[in-house]
Amino acid sequence: MRFVSAQPRYNLLFREIERELLPLAQEEGLAVIPFNPLAGGLLTGRYRRDDDPDTGRFSAELGQFGAMYRARYWREREFATLEQLMAVARVSGEPLPKLSIAWILANSAITSVILGASRSEQIKDTLAAADYNLAPELKARLDDLTTEHRRGDAGR
Repeated sequence: MRFVSAQPRYNLLFREIERELLPLAQEEGLAVIPFNPLAGGLLTGRYRRDDDPDTGRFSAELGQFGAMYRARYWREREFATLEQLMAVARVSGEPLPKLSIAWILANSAITSVILGASRSEQIKDTLAAADYNLAPELKARLDDLTTEHRRGDAGR
């Protein structure tokens, strides 16, 4: 029996899989279906660095789960990148969640993406990404802004 798919964490703030997993997947014909495409909601623009969320993935009410998400993303580096990404989204006229998902889907190694939402209106922009043609220059801009996130969590 051989593996036919992988479900790694992958988003604009965590690009580590581009270094080894994605080239291997393409070489071996392995489907890649990433989870956490919006970095626990950080890529929606919902959170600010000085927030202390009482709901959502980053909240203390979730105990160890919330602590894991805070350790993973609640850092100065991620918020600095988020501000730049939000500026690009404003200029493009598209919501950041839509651009974030479209960026993932623009990678030829990606087969699909695992989406989630706590409310139906949250899924609108992410589903719209499937039909959105991300312009090469916009993809290149998103790539450039997030290149350092190819190191994964090494910045911790």
